Amino acid sequence: MLKATLRSFLAHKGRLALSALAVILSVAFVSGSLIFSDTVTRTFDRLFASTAADVTVQPKQQDLRSARLSGSVPTLPAALRERVAKVDGVAAARAEVSVQNAVVVDAGHRSVGPTTGAPTIATAWHVTRRSPVELTSGHAPRGAGEALLDADTARRKHVRIGDTLTVQAQPGTFEVRVVGVATFTTTNPGSALLYLDPAVAGRELLGSAAEATSVSVDAVKGVSDAELERRVRAALGTRAYDLKTADEKAKSAAAGLGTFLDVVKYVMLGFAGVALLVGVFLIVNTFSMLIAQRTRELGLLRALGADRRQVRRSVLTEALLLGLVGATLGLAAGIGLALGLIRLMSAFGMNLKATEMVIGWGTPVAAYVVGLGVTFVAAYLPARRAAAVSPMAALADAEVVGVGKPLRTRAVAGTVVGAVGAAALAGCAAATRTAQAAALLGLGVVLTLIAAVVAGPLLVRPVIRVLGAAFPALFGPVGRMSRRNALRNPRRTGATAAALMVGLALVGGMSVASASMSASFDRQIDENLGADFLVQNANFAPYTREVHKVVAGVPGVGLVVRQRLTQVVVGLPDGDRVRTSATAYGPGLDDVVHLTYAQGGSAAALAGDRLAMDAGFARNHGVHVGSVLPVEFPGGRRAELTLAALTDQDTAEGFGTQGGLFVGLTTLERYVPRAQDSVLYVNAAAGTEPRDLRPRLERALKPFPQVQVRNQTDYKRLVHDQIAVLLYLVYALLGLAIVIAVLGVVNTLALSVVERTREIGLLRAIGLGRRQLRRMIRLESVVIAVFGAVLGLALGLVWGVCMQQVLALRGLRALAIPWGTIVAVVIGSAVVGIVAALLPALRASRMNVLAAIAHE
Repeated sequence: MLKATLRSFLAHKGRLALSALAVILSVAFVSGSLIFSDTVTRTFDRLFASTAADVTVQPKQQDLRSARLSGSVPTLPAALRERVAKVDGVAAARAEVSVQNAVVVDAGHRSVGPTTGAPTIATAWHVTRRSPVELTSGHAPRGAGEALLDADTARRKHVRIGDTLTVQAQPGTFEVRVVGVATFTTTNPGSALLYLDPAVAGRELLGSAAEATSVSVDAVKGVSDAELERRVRAALGTRAYDLKTADEKAKSAAAGLGTFLDVVKYVMLGFAGVALLVGVFLIVNTFSMLIAQRTRELGLLRALGADRRQVRRSVLTEALLLGLVGATLGLAAGIGLALGLIRLMSAFGMNLKATEMVIGWGTPVAAYVVGLGVTFVAAYLPARRAAAVSPMAALADAEVVGVGKPLRTRAVAGTVVGAVGAAALAGCAAATRTAQAAALLGLGVVLTLIAAVVAGPLLVRPVIRVLGAAFPALFGPVGRMSRRNALRNPRRTGATAAALMVGLALVGGMSVASASMSASFDRQIDENLGADFLVQNANFAPYTREVHKVVAGVPGVGLVVRQRLTQVVVGLPDGDRVRTSATAYGPGLDDVVHLTYAQGGSAAALAGDRLAMDAGFARNHGVHVGSVLPVEFPGGRRAELTLAALTDQDTAEGFGTQGGLFVGLTTLERYVPRAQDSVLYVNAAAGTEPRDLRPRLERALKPFPQVQVRNQTDYKRLVHDQIAVLLYLVYALLGLAIVIAVLGVVNTLALSVVERTREIGLLRAIGLGRRQLRRMIRLESVVIAVFGAVLGLALGLVWGVCMQQVLALRGLRALAIPWGTIVAVVIGSAVVGIVAALLPALRASRMNVLAAIAHE
């Protein structure tokens, strides 16, 4: 049996090649993502471990997180260094000044920082054994007005020693002359580094030489990091600061990097999942057709004495051989994919070395578990079907197709699963809480997808009769035969179309969701935004307050309203403590933003120590106008704020700010004095047209390349672009699904041509031309592809409408159906069918007629 199995596998290796390709793709994405993430993690672990001080004293972690929102820099007293230096076991202590919210521009007003999202770090120049860079040209900065720049940034931005750069920091703008270049001795994480003289760094970057961002502590020989951390904590005698050992600091930095790695890993694993799911249909179909074609062969084996277990084991062995080959080639392809990602990261400034690629033991294990597992699972049902072949089948040219009972079983199973899935989706539409609706949506999507796959063959005949109804009139007997060929084996047609259905269902659902999100944001912008222009950062990050001074001084500018953000913790009457973000507005809010109030108004909300809140959030937590709420601001500052107004806005939850909290700018400045502006709302003065004001604003803001001037149309486009990023990922997943689906159609048609060799020979003998034969196979392929598209889009539309119901609970209430996309997908599916049929149709048309008639 082993010899027979090996010979059978080698005899059909060409027919199994396309199935192997699906395994290769899925294994490549799994192994590539693991290798890439392991390589980046190992590289940065070394970087963080080699540059972290033995102990670091820094502000509280929650203050560091909130600083990204408000643009303020958490600090501690620089004099803390003297207290720490006196602790027994301390070899050296340094007051560090390092900020990541500085913007550096050259003489041409071009940003010197990275464009990949990595920060520009302005810091004090300290030479230690842990420095990530070394001075390679020029000299160290001496006093105000001098700076070092890292070599990678200098080369990428064409900055030379002697050039003048402008630094926009929290206290203000200042100029520096580049007096030296420092080269990385470790991995460059992609950031731009600007070094200042330690004597002036605190004043220039923080506004005071008496402040620092952390204190780095080195231990004397023989004192462990943990022991030193204990001693320093005891000496400080306060919990106002976080203390971290070198190992803890490295892990904290790696955790921040882990967010980026998780995005890359989950995206690639998403591709792997789609490849696996779609590949299963391809492998099931391939083995089912091969077993149907080998009915006589399997019957003969049974007649010669092979029992059912041996036949089943033989088919599963072939599948495992296929998985073994696919996993091996997929692992090699995954290494190549990881290498490509490493080089791509290097092109973006993250200098990873391909020679340090990490292939852990878990990567090949995962590759072979995926490759062997998916083929084994996919081939199990065909193997059971093979074991059921009767020895009498060797005497007849019969296929093991089974249409009666199996399809009745499918009907019952598909109906039950589909009914439960439909009930879950209906529950999602009726739910009033977001978490509950999302859980029901996920359950409904999974169950309805399973039901569509299980019951797909039952829909083949009614749907394809409709889709191919015009074929006889348009293409005559050829059209009639193509439709009958697609109807001949509903199970095979359903499995072939299922691969395409999965991808298109995903695209249909996400297209409806993204179109609805865009329409909802458009409606909210139209209803709520009343300003002529917004001045904001490209990535919505805070920026220097000097921008406000420049904008306010532009001729033709009327009202300018400032907006800032901060993180707060609010205590509520029901006992909840909610951590959320709060917005602060300056005077004139009603002239630039149209808010609807359930109680109170803007004047009351923006008064000192007052607060506004979304009416629904207040109702859920038992808050009413006049309630005094304890609010904790960054830095541990606490306040008692009185609720003065309730808003009735869809945007309260739609923009992701739980509670819809906002306060007056004077209130925020009292508790977070260093918060920076995140948006400026600008109205043209009386007598000035907005179209005339815009070029003036853009000219005035040229020295600030990090901010842009946007009107309502620009703001809508920005929101659409943000949503489109997710949609592009879905389209990429669709592309992969289509590639594998095309392989499935090609494989099905190719095996079908082999199966119908005698039939094709007879048709050619009675007058069917080569051109007509090719057309018949192409039409069969098109109708199968369009059938998959119709099922997928119908399923996707239902999912999309339910997704919109979940979004509606977050304030995004508009439903939009992208009919243009749906029509384009159906047309594209027909094109996919034509492309997939090219090679099988060509092969069929080149058959020798007499040899085909004599084929066994």
